Amino acid sequence: MSRPGAALFERLAAMGLLTGLLAACSGQFWINALVPRWGYARHSDIAYGDQPRQKLDVYAPHQPAAGRPVVVFFYGGSWQTGNKNGYRFVGEALASRGITAVLPDYRLYPNVRFPAFIDDGAAAVAWTKRHIGAYGGNACHLFVAGHSAGAQIAAMLATNARYLADAGASIHDLSGFIGLSGPYDFLPITDPVLQKIFAPKHNGPNTQPIHFVNGDEPPMLLLHGGADTTVLPKNTTNMAARVKQAGGSAEVKIYPGVNHVMLIAPLASVLRFKGDELDRIADFVNLHAADRPCSA
Repeated sequence: MSRPGAALFERLAAMGLLTGLLAACSGQFWINALVPRWGYARHSDIAYGDQPRQKLDVYAPHQPAAGRPVVVFFYGGSWQTGNKNGYRFVGEALASRGITAVLPDYRLYPNVRFPAFIDDGAAAVAWTKRHIGAYGGNACHLFVAGHSAGAQIAAMLATNARYLADAGASIHDLSGFIGLSGPYDFLPITDPVLQKIFAPKHNGPNTQPIHFVNGDEPPMLLLHGGADTTVLPKNTTNMAARVKQAGGSAEVKIYPGVNHVMLIAPLASVLRFKGDELDRIADFVNLHAADRPCSA
């Protein structure tokens, strides 16, 4: 089957323009304009809390399947920008592989600082655990995932048990964590805005997912671009090394020559020829969902 728009994006990539297009809001618009509208149902703007940004979308695959796994995906944006409506391409990608996808919005700086966005993530996961059955998902096979700042949020939920516990869920509800270009080990914080987001300075270790690794984490899939200068690949390699040292499981893939934006780009239907990220994510989810017995 041909991919609508694929030839255009291949030409843009060859011209070196694709990265800039994707980094811009207009790039997300065109990507989402080409996202297939078939094969899934999108349930939009479901409240998981009382605040205006505490809403989420559910992408439910149409085809029936017993024990359908669920991925709660958090987008990036330096904890300052982003909107779930710009990531329909992620919801469609996961749904195309028979995975129920949940995409939450969360509060951002300057309206909030750390750890408010982690608390929002925990609340969204707790909502998913309680309600996803109504959308065809199975809460026994629940994963958290994210890109960039969203990967830090998801990683904190997968490593620091207190966040999910405070929200009425448990780290043991998670079948796995999937991180794309994630900042897990980014001290010292030198950017002035990030210093404000994660202030006070003595709070530093508590902002780092790697600080909480103890071997009790769910299995991890960590993907990173080797040419990423926004979030350095050492975040992923350091995280994986710490997890393995503690006796946990971390599968790692570093993509040579791939930058921060282009790591997530192949989740878009018109760009899947650019990488195997979606295949790796789906294989990881299916493997660890099958490994986890469910009594619900």
